[in-house]
Amino acid sequence: MGEVDVAIIGAGAAGLAAAKRLAYQGLSCAVLEAGRRIGGRALTDASRLGVPFDLGCHWLHSGSLNPFAAIAGALGFDLLTRRRRRLLFAGGRFADAATRASWRAHWRRHSQATRLSAHDVAVAAVTARRSRWTALADYYSTCMNGVEPERAATGDDAAYVDTDENWPVAQGYGALIAAWGADVPVRLNTVVTAIDWGGPGVRLATARGTLDAQAAIVTVSTAVLASERLRFRPALPADKTAAIAALPLGTANRIGIAFDRDVFDASMPGYVHVLDASGDGLVCEVRPFGQRIASAYVAGTRASRLEALGEAAMVDHALHHLAGMFGNAIRRRMVAGIASAWQGERWIGGAYAAARPGESGRRAALARPLARRLFFAGEAMHPEFFSTAHGAYLSGVSAADAALAALGAPSARGPT
Repeated sequence: MGEVDVAIIGAGAAGLAAAKRLAYQGLSCAVLEAGRRIGGRALTDASRLGVPFDLGCHWLHSGSLNPFAAIAGALGFDLLTRRRRRLLFAGGRFADAATRASWRAHWRRHSQATRLSAHDVAVAAVTARRSRWTALADYYSTCMNGVEPERAATGDDAAYVDTDENWPVAQGYGALIAAWGADVPVRLNTVVTAIDWGGPGVRLATARGTLDAQAAIVTVSTAVLASERLRFRPALPADKTAAIAALPLGTANRIGIAFDRDVFDASMPGYVHVLDASGDGLVCEVRPFGQRIASAYVAGTRASRLEALGEAAMVDHALHHLAGMFGNAIRRRMVAGIASAWQGERWIGGAYAAARPGESGRRAALARPLARRLFFAGEAMHPEFFSTAHGAYLSGVSAADAALAALGAPSARGPT
């Protein structure tokens, strides 16, 4: 396959950002992607519902700090920066102002307890377990972490930077990342099976031959690293493998439903928080960008169970809750449904990395380079914006800069 300055494994946001950074500095690089497309966990489907629907990352979190906001503007993508109203559906009815205030107060206490915890422990260990709002708060926590509060670390909540600016992309976040990365030469359907980093450079083994490079940047998910489908020679050191084990991927999926007419009142807010009689929590996004669709978000073990049952079961789960709020008549108006299934994606294996309780400090060890020729990037490795596309982007830029320094190449700020 030849020889390059830097080989990059994975064409998600991290790999694409690293490639752009290195190319700007004049280094040759090869981006090897096991899948059939670029973008990783950013994917927009533009056909199934008749409108763009994000199956992966959807909101530009911390929008004012998010580099994809400027990229969106430059590429002509539209962001919804206006904050949308939220309703609460609990006890079989839409809640009044006092009930909504009670829920918001509970969530503030929950968030403060996790962010101010003196020790890195399970979220469940420091939050209320017997409140009327516990189930809904647990659902929210699970969506954020991809795992239930019993398996999520308060250290992650404390470290994560959130400006509460969550901006969806009208044309789709996945479409934005695909457009931004379209100028990066990527070798698709190229599975890297082994990386020999014994020195002085690195050698990558693939079904299409070997590739030699001075350095490599590995951007695959922690699920792929843990599976050992990508082998390292010599084996990774103990602190690296411990970090991989400490940061497994959680599960989170998005479900979308299209209707043949606008079945919701035009004054409906963007989001409805649901707590049903069984204690099941859900957030539904209604009429995004004025479209005749609704979406829902599931995470954790519930998402794993639904994913195993298949797309139809996932769509029915969301439709059940929507019908409970807006009446069974909307079932007849449904014309299409779609759902993601990230846990089953062979070369991804889940949503985003959630630190085990007591292990959130392992993110730094996961990102640490080895022998000045093996570098790591991805959402799991950013210290403040983990679990996000822009966290992956920033980690890719950091890994590229570290590789530039190790190779003695001049570095200057430039576009990525």
